Amino acid sequence: MKKNIYVVGAVIIQNDQILCAQRGPGRTLANKWEFPGGKVEEGETPQQALKREIQEEMKCKIEIGEQVEDTTYEYDFGIVHLTTFYCKLLDGQPILTEHVAIKWMNKEDLMSLDWVPADLPAVEEIASTKD
Repeated sequence: MKKNIYVVGAVIIQNDQILCAQRGPGRTLANKWEFPGGKVEEGETPQQALKREIQEEMKCKIEIGEQVEDTTYEYDFGIVHLTTFYCKLLDGQPILTEHVAIKWMNKEDLMSLDWVPADLPAVEEIASTKD
């Protein structure tokens, strides 16, 4: 039986653009794009996990808004349960520590990137949302 992995992703919006992060080479799903975030640790709410992960990964603080999507995707390494949330930066600017690149993109251009499969439903939801 495959392992269930619970993760969260931050759809960080600033100046009407969305932060996209590229996974590094040598990692699972190398060079694909994702919303930054990470695993939910035992005893954490998804929101607590997301604040912690963004602080650790990108050295900035966020405010978490409404949920974008809740997706389950089966990979060969396990079943990923991804919950994404709209977020805004409260303090600092994202710094690369885990990713090889970040881009600020207009929502209309999001589909031009090669996304990890679990993030695609959120990308599609955001891209189709009217302002």
